[in-house]
Amino acid sequence: MIRQPAVAGSFYPAHPEELSAQVDALLVSDKVPCQAKAIIVPHAGYVYSGAVAGEVFAETMIPRQVILIGPNHQGTGPAIAVSAADAWVTPLGKVALAKDLRAALVNNFPQLSQDDQAHQYEHSLEVMLPFLLRRQPELEIVPIILGRLGYGDCVSFGTALAKTLKDWKQDVLLLASSDMNHFSSAEKTEKLDSLAIAAMIAYDQQQLYQVVRDNNISMCGLLPAITIMQAAQELGASSCQLVRYSHSGKVNGDFSSVVGYAGLTIQ
Repeated sequence: MIRQPAVAGSFYPAHPEELSAQVDALLVSDKVPCQAKAIIVPHAGYVYSGAVAGEVFAETMIPRQVILIGPNHQGTGPAIAVSAADAWVTPLGKVALAKDLRAALVNNFPQLSQDDQAHQYEHSLEVMLPFLLRRQPELEIVPIILGRLGYGDCVSFGTALAKTLKDWKQDVLLLASSDMNHFSSAEKTEKLDSLAIAAMIAYDQQQLYQVVRDNNISMCGLLPAITIMQAAQELGASSCQLVRYSHSGKVNGDFSSVVGYAGLTIQ
């Protein structure tokens, strides 16, 4: 089975040359790319969050295999769904699924369902692929969508990810897809997002979960972020660094209702 693009032409250009040019223009950083265990990247339309995402990808060495974990915006499919497809199509070409890695994950975490219902129209992982392909032409992926889960579910899944990767012979990058607070004023969004970002920089998954819940921060990728933070920590990561923060108001000039975007690397 081949998964077709759902948001090409809306979140990002559908024409290959236009898309390549836009992605290359966004892949900007004055730092030498580093080896990270995980990254947290926003997933809005490129005009809004592409500069934040591009800087994270530009600063990160991208191995051949990447596990992408994103939120379920559509509300369909199982709570933890890995794509059962053979490949995902993008305007820049097909991206193969890392089938052996997928099988190892399912073996170590039986709650991981091979199901494409949650992936069919979901944008949070699809928008990452052009960036990844420009940085790693031999890319293979394991796309996973998380629905309604508790904190403990995310920790358990993160532990299973770490167990799998400890035994894996190839380098694998973990990617959590998340935007930050949605549709509050710029002033309020910046204050709320600073609380969540502080918890991530402190590398405290429990604090992140609590501060988002207690302050009603509409961080859509909270559960993916907790999951990859847990996995990376068990794989030896000890620091989480903010690469860049912005919000939609800085693009469209509307500061009355914005969406926040944060890009972070975990090492």
